[in-house]
Amino acid sequence: MQVMGKLIVFALLCALCSVFSEPSQKVRFKTSPNIVFILTDDQDEILGGMTPMENVRKLLQEQGTTFSNMFTPTPICCPSRASILTGQYSHNHDTVNNSISGNCSSPYWQNTAEQKTFAVSAQAAGYKTYFAGKYLNQYGTTNAGGPEHVPPGWNEWFGLVGNSKYYNYTISDNGKAVKHGDTYSTDYLTDLLANKSSEFIHSHMSTSFLDPFLVMISTPAPHSPWDSAPQFSQRYLNLSAPRGGSYNANGKDKHWLLRQATNPMVDHSVKYLDNAFRKRWQTLLSVDDLVKKVMSALSDSGELDNTYIIYSSDNGYHLGQFSLPIDKRQLYETDVRIPLVIRGPGVSKNVTRHELVTSIDIGPTIVDISTGGTGNFPPTMDGVSLMPLFNVTDKPKWRTDFLVEYQGEGSPLPPPNCPHGSAGESQCFPDCVCEDAYNNTYSCVRTMDLDGKVDIMYCEFTDTETFVEVYNHTVDPHQLKNIRNTINPQVLVKMNQRLITLGACTGKTCRAPGSYQTYASRWMQWALESLNYLTNQLFLIASI
Repeated sequence: MQVMGKLIVFALLCALCSVFSEPSQKVRFKTSPNIVFILTDDQDEILGGMTPMENVRKLLQEQGTTFSNMFTPTPICCPSRASILTGQYSHNHDTVNNSISGNCSSPYWQNTAEQKTFAVSAQAAGYKTYFAGKYLNQYGTTNAGGPEHVPPGWNEWFGLVGNSKYYNYTISDNGKAVKHGDTYSTDYLTDLLANKSSEFIHSHMSTSFLDPFLVMISTPAPHSPWDSAPQFSQRYLNLSAPRGGSYNANGKDKHWLLRQATNPMVDHSVKYLDNAFRKRWQTLLSVDDLVKKVMSALSDSGELDNTYIIYSSDNGYHLGQFSLPIDKRQLYETDVRIPLVIRGPGVSKNVTRHELVTSIDIGPTIVDISTGGTGNFPPTMDGVSLMPLFNVTDKPKWRTDFLVEYQGEGSPLPPPNCPHGSAGESQCFPDCVCEDAYNNTYSCVRTMDLDGKVDIMYCEFTDTETFVEVYNHTVDPHQLKNIRNTINPQVLVKMNQRLITLGACTGKTCRAPGSYQTYASRWMQWALESLNYLTNQLFLIASI
């Protein structure tokens, strides 16, 4: 048997050598895994946002790991996306809201944090990188350098100018502005992203198959204006947004922004949010099709088993919780809890992990994968790599808390057509229910253990009341009762101290110790799968 094995290997090597006509041409095999990162916009976890995703369930969740305790540290688009790209909390990358003045794709962002994204690290590690879709809310605008600006780290760039749209938008195609109209077959953005990303994968494998690739696809769905593809426009017409929990609940013991909401909501608000719920699901059906198309491209190119696929959202969403009709930005569970699914080499299949993970972990994870899976990523990143969680048998020591922070965004003028509105308020729709303001500025520490026996959230607002909200999620998962006046004062002191520490943390001081102690079994499994992949490559090349 040993002799036969040696003969087979020798024959393979001879066949391989005969493929190349030039004796000086080097023979290389791609062993580094590819990475595909699919990011949705405003896809919630709590209100059934994953329900329409049949392909995600079959192709990602059943073939990978779902993380049940995934959170965004800032529940609003631009700061959350900045955290994903940099692996940093908002107080370190300095993007605090969706405005240019809030450092959303501003020149300052471009000259500082944007120079240290996971794309820059992956590109430096030899990856060919491709971006398609929504980047940051102010990207490509005049004050952000226009569509000519291509962020560093991306070999190919297909970035949406401004905020999410489905039709009538402008794309920066490697720095050149390209306008799109309202024809479904050529312009519907989610489908266009699916087509362009699949084309990149096929093209890359035909011209640069020895180089690993990183593809980030950032869809507009399910963000407003909720334009569905025509084939999905009649789906879910009999559904309404979920009731129960904190839906239409009175926020009388919460900060002033929730106390001003009309309770119960007027009929028009209820109809508006129910319609939004249906349309959001309709737009997600195109994202589900995108997942299937990209997975098919990976399979057709022979790269599916050598690719990590990461699926997540920038933030959650609320629909009537505490009588706030529609939006995000708030500290509550609907807004901060988001989906995360990972599939790839060495990732356990059809399992759920309950460790506490956040958006700032995506950047370190991508860099860790791209640099060999040894736990290395830039020290400026506040998050941790999730690779120690890829094998369900590994039980690494893990974090028990994280930070949530947001700096409110307002308007210097009272909201138009709202007679009871005040200067400083914003996002006052529908029916003049304002969902943001300058002093909707808060920071929270969320502490929870793996067994779910401890799950407490402590929040402080920077407003005239210096308002405090505290919730015990183990007995009050919908955050109906603010226990700031009844909880043990010593617990409040400890939570306050921890909040101060996390609010000033940077890099290593943001990370729990011992997060990388259990690599052996996971790395061995990945190595074996890589060996199998390499063997398959040998046979494929020998058969040419």
